[in-house]
Parts: sequence; structure tokens; C-alpha cells
Amino acid sequence: MNLCIDQGNTYTKIGIFEAENLLHTALFSRVKKEDFLQITNEYRIKKVIISSVQKTDSDLRSLLESKTSGYMELSHTSAIPIKNLYETPETLGKDRLAGVIGATSLHPKKDILVIDAGTALTFDFINKKSEYLGGSISPGLHMRIKALHTFTQKLPLVHNEGPYTLLARNTEQAIRSGVINGICFEIDAYINELQKTYPELLIFLTGGDCFFFESKLKNRIFANQNLVLIGLNRIINYNA
Repeated sequence: MNLCIDQGNTYTKIGIFEAENLLHTALFSRVKKEDFLQITNEYRIKKVIISSVQKTDSDLRSLLESKTSGYMELSHTSAIPIKNLYETPETLGKDRLAGVIGATSLHPKKDILVIDAGTALTFDFINKKSEYLGGSISPGLHMRIKALHTFTQKLPLVHNEGPYTLLARNTEQAIRSGVINGICFEIDAYINELQKTYPELLIFLTGGDCFFFESKLKNRIFANQNLVLIGLNRIINYNA
């Protein structure tokens, strides 16, 4: 079995795979060594891969190395099953890379756009020749809401769940309308523009807020919260 760890800015998500089959997932707000000790005791983990936007804890690394026969930290020098054409691969988010690898492993030889609606809103494109061509980054849902409150004196901090209209008639709904509609318009416009060049484009939506936006978008998409984990599993199997 493989243990795949996606350590993001807000949460750490883990997936346990047997070959290509995802058996179990879990989400942690804070990484604790005890949680992984329980996982390695409960499952017969052979290999582990970690993708982190943070510095990997040395105690966690030592634990995982001692409990498995193969430990791997994803980096820009790791062997991957696609061609990465990003000009600065060392600065590319590992979750972005794993996401496109996960998508193309599910639908090989297709032009694919992966949209990750998490702390940041990212767009990443991989073509049918398995060439990663890049994408874009903008603030995510909660970052936009918090920014309006943090960088102004009077705008309240609102929750994303709740009523909103295009022409909002109170401030709470106006913030919700601006943020949610703004993201939806951004996503749909990005897709429409890319489809001019790649008319058979497949669109994947992933990240913590993917199901929040799934029903709000005009374009046909595949929502899959585990895309990064699937990509990590594909990478560690490729390296084996």
C-alpha cells in the first residue's frame, strides 16, 4: 500500500492506495506524529510520498522512513510521468503538479484544465501529449472574503454560505455576491478562452471548495477532491 500526503496551507490530506485504488482518505488541520503512527500501524504501508508547501517536520520524516521501505518527498527534481515545461519548475506548487498528473492519469491523451479551488484559486493546463504548459494563480474564496474585512475599516467578515444576488441590496450580500460571482465569472471566462484553442478540453475541479462551486458554474466539469492524492500515487508508482 502507498501513503500519499498532501500538506497544504490550511489542511493536510492523506490518502491510502492499494495499487491504483484509493482505500481511505483523512483530513487534518494540524499534522501530528501520533496520527501517522496509527495509520502505519493499521495499514501495511510500503511506500510513502509527501507533497508539502511547508518545511517537512524532521520527526515526521524519521517516523515515516522507519515505518516504510520507500520514502519520497516530491520536489522539482523528482521523476514524473509527464513533461514539465514550466520555466521555473523549482517555484511551481507541488500540489499543482500532482493535480495535473492525477487528471491525466484518469484521462490520458486529453487536453485537460485542472482548477483547484482551495486557499488559492489555481488553473493548470496539460495537453494531450502529456506536456504541462502552465496556468495561473489568484486568491481563493476565503482569502477574498478575509481580505475585504482585513484591508478595510468597515466591511464585515461574512460567511460564504448564505443568500446573495447579482444586484445585492445589503453589504453582507454584496460581499458574498462580489466574491462568489467573481470567482465563477473568472472560472467560466478562463475555460471559454482556453476552449478557443483546445475545443475538446476536459475540465477538472478539485480543492476544498470544489463542491461549493460545482453547481454554480456554467461549463461541464468533473469534480474530484482527491485529484492531488491520485497524482501523488501515480508519481510514487512511477518512481518504483
